[in-house]
Amino acid sequence: MIPLSTPFFNGNEWKYVKKCIDTAWVSTAGGYVQRFEDEICKYTGAKFAISCVNGTSGLFISLKLAGVTAGDEVIVPTLTFIAPINTVKYLNAEPIFIDCDDYMNIDTQKIEEFCKEQCVLTKGGLKNKKSGKIIKAILPVHIFGNPCDMRSIVAISKKYNLKIVEDATESLGSCYCDGNYKNMHTGTIGDFGVFSFNGNKIITTGGGGMIVTNNEKMATLAKYLTTQAKDDSLNYIHNEIGYNFRLNNIQAALGIAQLEQLNSFIKTKKRNYAIYNTEISSIKGLKLLGIPKNTSPNYWFYSLLVHKNEYGLDKNTLINRLAEAKIETRPVWYLNNLQKPYLKNQSYKIEKAEYFLKTVINLPCSSNLSKKDIFNVVNKIRTIGEFSHGTN
Repeated sequence: MIPLSTPFFNGNEWKYVKKCIDTAWVSTAGGYVQRFEDEICKYTGAKFAISCVNGTSGLFISLKLAGVTAGDEVIVPTLTFIAPINTVKYLNAEPIFIDCDDYMNIDTQKIEEFCKEQCVLTKGGLKNKKSGKIIKAILPVHIFGNPCDMRSIVAISKKYNLKIVEDATESLGSCYCDGNYKNMHTGTIGDFGVFSFNGNKIITTGGGGMIVTNNEKMATLAKYLTTQAKDDSLNYIHNEIGYNFRLNNIQAALGIAQLEQLNSFIKTKKRNYAIYNTEISSIKGLKLLGIPKNTSPNYWFYSLLVHKNEYGLDKNTLINRLAEAKIETRPVWYLNNLQKPYLKNQSYKIEKAEYFLKTVINLPCSSNLSKKDIFNVVNKIRTIGEFSHGTN
C-alpha cells in the first residue's frame, strides 16, 4: 500500500514524549507548550504564537478577534476544505464564496471585482448591496501549501477596511521570494494566521493548531480566550465566555521534534515534486499543478490534472483504478458553494473551481515517500492510461 500522506517520525519525538511521561507533565501545563510556541515564532518570524487544540479552533478565535459577529459576512474561497467556512458560521456570520485562480487559491481579481461592483463602502464598513450586511474580513486559504497572492489581498483589505485571517493550516514552511513580503512566511502577513498539525500535515502533533499574530494585544486575548478566559485562576473568576482550546504538553513535545525536521521534510517533498513533474510530463493528458511565481511552497500536496479526452479516463475512474493497485489518492474537495448547508449563500463567478473539481486528484506525498514509490505510482498511472486507450 502506498498511502496518500502519513506522518514521519524520525527525530526526537520519543525522547521528548518520554520526558513528558517520566515527569508526569502530560496535560496542558508543561514546558513544551511554551517552547513550541516560541519555536514557531522563531521559525516563521511571527511575533506571537498561541497554541490551540486544532486549526479550526484557531480560525474561530482569529475571526472572533477580527471583529466578525452575528450578521456579518466574510469573503472565503469556495475551493477549500470546509473547516474554515464552518468557523464563519460558528460566529453566526455568513460566507461569500469566491472563485479560485490558476493555483486553486482564492482569485484576488474577483475579490476586487466583487468589492467594487457588488458592495459600497460606508462609515460602518463595506456593505454588500445584495444582502445589506457588512463584510468584515477576508479568509484566504493557502491551498496545498501554495502561497496566495497576499500582496493583492492586503491592498484590497486596506482599500475596503477588511481584516485578514490567513488559513495557513496547509502551508507551514511556505514563504515568498520577492516583493514587499520577501522571505516572509504564509500566516504572518494578515492580522492573524493559523497553522494546523493534523496527522496528514507536513508536521504533526496528532492534532493541534497555532495562531500567529504580530499584535500583542490580540495575542493576549487569544491566549485568554483559548484557556477558559480566566480572570482569577485561583478563585475561578471568569468575566467572559472562554474556550477549552488548549494544546497539551505531549502534543507540543511532538510538535517541537517535528519542527526540528521541517526543513528536511520540505527538501524531500520538493525533490519528489520534481521527480513527479518530470515523469508525468511524458504522459498525454496529465499535468502536475505548478507553483505560484516568486514563492517557495512547502510542497505539502501534489495535485494532478487529469484531462479525460487526452488521457482516456476521468479522474474518478483513475482514483478507483489506483485504489485497486493499492495506491491511495483523493479528489479535490467538493466545492463549498455546492454543499447543502451553504446552497443559499452568495457566490461570485465560480468558474475555474468547477474545472479543478472535475480534473484534480492528489498523489501520494508523504515526507518519507521513496523514489521507488514515486516511480511505482507514475508507472501505474501510465499503464492505466495506455490500457484505456487500447480498449477504447
